[in-house]
Amino acid sequence: MQVYFLGTGTSQGIPVIGSEHPVCLSNDIKDKRLRVSVWVTWEDHSIVIDCGPDFRQQMLVSQCERLDALLFTHEHSDHTAGLDDIRPFFFKQQKNIPVYAHERVLLNLQRRFDYIFATEDKYPGAPSVDTFEVKNDSDFRIGKTLITPINVGHGSLQVFGYRIQDFAYLTDVKTIAAAEIAKLRGLKVLVINALRAEPHHSHFSLQDALDFIHLVQPEKAYITHISHHMGFHKEVQETLPATVYLAYDNLKITL
Repeated sequence: MQVYFLGTGTSQGIPVIGSEHPVCLSNDIKDKRLRVSVWVTWEDHSIVIDCGPDFRQQMLVSQCERLDALLFTHEHSDHTAGLDDIRPFFFKQQKNIPVYAHERVLLNLQRRFDYIFATEDKYPGAPSVDTFEVKNDSDFRIGKTLITPINVGHGSLQVFGYRIQDFAYLTDVKTIAAAEIAKLRGLKVLVINALRAEPHHSHFSLQDALDFIHLVQPEKAYITHISHHMGFHKEVQETLPATVYLAYDNLKITL
């Protein structure tokens, strides 16, 4: 399995438009972050988790040539706004793109991208999707591979993370129940969000993420959904435990 970090930034990305914060002015490529998303490949499968407003750019830079499925964590725009840009995959592959999400998220996408989900008088230039509802405590398969949804809280909003074999991807986490943590035992790689050092009402802080990593005990952990308030990549990385890494855009890891 290979995991490609398409984007590791928070909702505004880094640099933030018009910001003079030192991290936004950094020349270090690892301090420049598109909106959060990952591309996961294994055997003959190619899936993306979340497609935000930077999706087109991310697909071009990563040279992703096939999209077998799109998994959504939740409906916020930084995770969904790029849905229209699945069109080239639809045209090339000549079949509907499977989309997996919570029922609430599917309904939200149907309202915002009604032309994609239309069943009558559909515009011929629009992509088409097949929708699959993700339910808590209900694993599903992509090909022969089992996917386990992980139910977490993003403030008051429900969000799904996903476990695929020995890899798990969780973003926008603030709370998680013990029953969900139990689903994360025995991981080789955990990806988890941390917005900044200071506490936040709907995201893990850096210490929250480190405490969670210590609880789950993966072999390695990567931090994502990072804001400019976290600090410079190089300086923060030097403070982390040996098996914990700040992810950065275009980082590739192999399990």
